Amino acid sequence: MMPILEFVDLENNMMLRLSIANKHCQMSALKYTLIKDDEQYFKYCNIHEHLVIEDEEKYADEIELLELLIDKWDQDHNTMEDLDPVELLKSLMEDHKLKSKDLAEILGLSKGTVSKILHYQKGFSKATIIKLSKHFKLYQEAFNRPYPLVGQVPKELRSAS
Repeated sequence: MMPILEFVDLENNMMLRLSIANKHCQMSALKYTLIKDDEQYFKYCNIHEHLVIEDEEKYADEIELLELLIDKWDQDHNTMEDLDPVELLKSLMEDHKLKSKDLAEILGLSKGTVSKILHYQKGFSKATIIKLSKHFKLYQEAFNRPYPLVGQVPKELRSAS
């Protein structure tokens, strides 16, 4: 097989493929490109979710590419850093149309424990963080950040007695 030269132009969403053996040149549009705006971000998130639900094994490469593009957008735009872990979880629950009872099943927790987490009365355990990151396909760091709990005494005041 003769070598094939490929050139990808992400700015213009084009790919040039040149086959040395056949001296033939072909231009084709890329299916996915770097995310440039919110509309494209949400479109890719929806496609990703659809592919995962439809057949995760069959679309593994496409899913992985979408995850890379979505992660790049998230890192560049700090979309998750604006929310504390509980707000993020509530937002994800809304996006995925999950109720507290659904989350309790996913996490293997009681409805009461989930309620305490969602009302800032209990923090996330390490096991809960791992399950959330796997279920929502996010880095653990998204849920493993400090946030205040209701009735929590600030560290600097704890030893001031």
